[in-house]
Amino acid sequence: MALLLFIYVSIGAFIGLSIYRACQYAKMPLHGRWELYPVPKEPGERGHYGGSYYEELEYWTKPRKVSHMGEMKEMLKEMLFIKNLFVNQKRQWYLSYSLHLGIYLLGLWTVLLLAGAIVELTGTPIVAVNTSPVAAIIYYLTLYAGLAGVALLTIGSGGLVIKRIVNNVFSKYTTPQEYFNLLFLFAVALSGLVVWSVDPAFNYGREIFKGLITFSPITTNAALTVHIVLLGALMIYIPQTKMSHYVGKYFAFHKVLWENEPNLRNSKMEAKVKENLSYKPSTMWSAPHIHHHGTAAPEKK
Repeated sequence: MALLLFIYVSIGAFIGLSIYRACQYAKMPLHGRWELYPVPKEPGERGHYGGSYYEELEYWTKPRKVSHMGEMKEMLKEMLFIKNLFVNQKRQWYLSYSLHLGIYLLGLWTVLLLAGAIVELTGTPIVAVNTSPVAAIIYYLTLYAGLAGVALLTIGSGGLVIKRIVNNVFSKYTTPQEYFNLLFLFAVALSGLVVWSVDPAFNYGREIFKGLITFSPITTNAALTVHIVLLGALMIYIPQTKMSHYVGKYFAFHKVLWENEPNLRNSKMEAKVKENLSYKPSTMWSAPHIHHHGTAAPEKK
């Protein structure tokens, strides 16, 4: 039961800390208001050539149209395919996308395991040869998504560690924590491969979900126990690190890059701007050319 309780805690911590991180982002002060065009929420042709609502004469007297669909499409390109990295640094993209695609597939695999557990609880086994088409589809999708996901995550995380070590440019800018993050992901993926080697059909995953659903103890071996502990610890750790950018992406695009709401008299934006003008940071910049008491270094004569 202790291991089952740990799984509950790790899932709850991941969800709770992710929500907490989102709340922190939402409470941050207004950004510097320097929009980077093109802004995809500008509808029609303006969204493509980089135009703006501000082009119109006396724009403040006219109703403003916003394309939320255009904004979401552009955000999904970045979230699902890491578009900017592909455009600006294609060689780095292959390993990075391998890591991210592996995580996406493992997310799908988790949903399939849950679906399979629910189907098995109704009395239909999830096996390769089955009279139930739904059970057979779940079996093969779980198999392919899980194997592809863990393989891509292993290649991506391990490859990025090696690249950051051997590439002189990357090694200069890679912090110890970034090495730790990648090695943590690699360890979880590698332990998952060890477990899969003795259970290629991922029956253990469905058994765990059935235990979670029915609040029943789960049976594990040493390899599976290590994998569960590593994965649970990773889930608790991720929302507290820079790997929580899965939360920050929305705010980076919606609230920073593309926030071009006009600052009109008596508007909500005017109130935000006034609030920002009186904002005083509670922390100081730690750069060596800035005094720790918040005053700038004296100019050289």
